[in-house]
Amino acid sequence: QVQLVESGGGLVQAGGSLRLSCAASGRTFYRYAMGWFRQAPGKERELLSAIGASDVNTYYADSVKGRFTISRDNAKNTVYLQMNFLKPEDTAIYYCAQSPLGIATTTPGRYTYWGQGTQVTVSS
Repeated sequence: QVQLVESGGGLVQAGGSLRLSCAASGRTFYRYAMGWFRQAPGKERELLSAIGASDVNTYYADSVKGRFTISRDNAKNTVYLQMNFLKPEDTAIYYCAQSPLGIATTTPGRYTYWGQGTQVTVSS
C-alpha cells in the first residue's frame, strides 16, 4: 500500500506562487508516473499535470500550461508542483496520485493511489 501526503497549500493573493509537495511511501517510487489533480466546489476533478518515471515525459493541461511546473526527486520519493501567477479560479483542493504506469498518463482511472489533498485558496 502506497501512502501519499501532500503539503504546501495555503492562502495566496492573485499573481502569487505556491509550491506543493507530495511525499510517497514505498521503495519503488522511481518506477511510477505521478499526477497532480484538483477539484473545485461543484466541479469535477481535473488532471493538471503528470510526470513519468523518467521526468522527461510530462503533461500539462491547457489551464495551467506556462504557469505550473511539475518535477520529481526520486531520491526523496517526492513530486512537486510549482504554481506561479496564481488566479482566483485556481482555488481548489489539490491532490497527487500515483499510476502503476511508467509514463505520464492523462486517464484518471489509471491512477491507483491518491493523497488526502491540500487546499489552495487564491484571493483576488
